[in-house]
Amino acid sequence: MNLSILIPLLNEEESLQELYSWIIKVMQSNNYSYEIIFVDDGSTDDSWNIIESFSNENPNVKGIRFMKNFGKSQALHAGFAKAKGDVIITMDADLQDSPDEIPGLYEMITKEKFDLVSGWKKKRYDSVVAKNLPSKLFNWAARKTSGVELNDFNCGLKAYKNTVVKNIEVSGEMHRYIPVLAKNAGFNKIGEKVVIHQARKYGETKFGMDRFINGFLDLITIWFLSRFGKRPMHLFGLLGSIMFMIGFLLALYLGIDKLFIHKTSRLITERPHFYLSITSMIIGTQLFLAGFLGEIILRTKSNEARYKVAREVNF
Repeated sequence: MNLSILIPLLNEEESLQELYSWIIKVMQSNNYSYEIIFVDDGSTDDSWNIIESFSNENPNVKGIRFMKNFGKSQALHAGFAKAKGDVIITMDADLQDSPDEIPGLYEMITKEKFDLVSGWKKKRYDSVVAKNLPSKLFNWAARKTSGVELNDFNCGLKAYKNTVVKNIEVSGEMHRYIPVLAKNAGFNKIGEKVVIHQARKYGETKFGMDRFINGFLDLITIWFLSRFGKRPMHLFGLLGSIMFMIGFLLALYLGIDKLFIHKTSRLITERPHFYLSITSMIIGTQLFLAGFLGEIILRTKSNEARYKVAREVNF
């Protein structure tokens, strides 16, 4: 199978018919073998019924319905697990991503041998203050932190080799950082393609300014996980040991000073250095224990399902 088109969505009943017809037109004009996977992330409108109607008329259309809203990362994870195409294209359901970009993305994966190609919405139709400026700052921070040179990490329009999506774990709100996850998994040929960004035609965006705050917090998380996720003791143990040694050496100095140099001076407990040494040793011990507990958790954790599927069609 050439393509899997993966579309996570939440309450997009107005745009689904137009999006579906557009994708089918692109598939037929290029003679692709394909599947379209809609992942309904707990919609409360008529989105699921529309998806079922598509699947009844076209066996290439498949659907996954979550019991409630679990988030875009979980929707992508569920779709990646089911995708069978040689190339997987992800896109949003709000018609801001153009299906006409699919052939170009497909060729970059199949002919230019990229592992992952991310769309770059160079010209945007979003609010400058509410979205464009925060997005530029966010993308700059992501580039500097991750080392992945992309201009638009958060673009929903991306193309992947099948092996990429089968070897990355998308959880929490990490869908913004799939290119970073791919790089950490060993997929280094990551490209970018300028894509058309269209103004939203129906409804309102499901994301507010808080996504940028969460995005920066997730960026710190993914930096930590990529560096120390499999060896937390290397960070916490090192910091804890340094802090403990500073406190111990300071306490040793105070003890020698009191016993052999200034025997008749004020009590050690009256000197601020004593409390600094005690605090350093306590913090050092706590950091060391944090790393030790992190190692134990890594070795004993169970992989619980992060979402609940209510129904599936055509799988």
